[in-house]
Amino acid sequence: MNSRCLIVLAALAAAATLAPATAQAKTMKECAAEWDKMKAANQTGTMKYRDFTKQCMSGTAAPQAGTPAPAPTTAAPAPAAGAATTTAKPATGSPGQQAKIARQRACGAEWKADKAAGKIQAGMKWPQYWRDCDARKKAQGM
Repeated sequence: MNSRCLIVLAALAAAATLAPATAQAKTMKECAAEWDKMKAANQTGTMKYRDFTKQCMSGTAAPQAGTPAPAPTTAAPAPAAGAATTTAKPATGSPGQQAKIARQRACGAEWKADKAAGKIQAGMKWPQYWRDCDARKKAQGM
């Protein structure tokens, strides 16, 4: 009986030493405070808050408030003439998919502008507007 207890205790002790230390992981509040410090010092670079909190809370090495954030390694593609001035995301997929995404973003910008100006027909919803705008953009060669 005693040998079984010793074996169980030894197994628990070994598991405790091999388990990742949860004391190193930070709370959401601590990570948010660290993000605010970095943002105030303009050290966030291109890192998004969501990515930062994932790194911070998991305990992996996140940029400290005293060190500058890493610079982006690739430049974002230049927006096409007449395209919406939204934040550019890296283009992935086939050229057809990229063209569709560009049309959708351009139509989304038009939708917002037309809606703010009151130019949207009564009862028209985004799907109908998108269908018409997509056809128009395709005809224009976009």
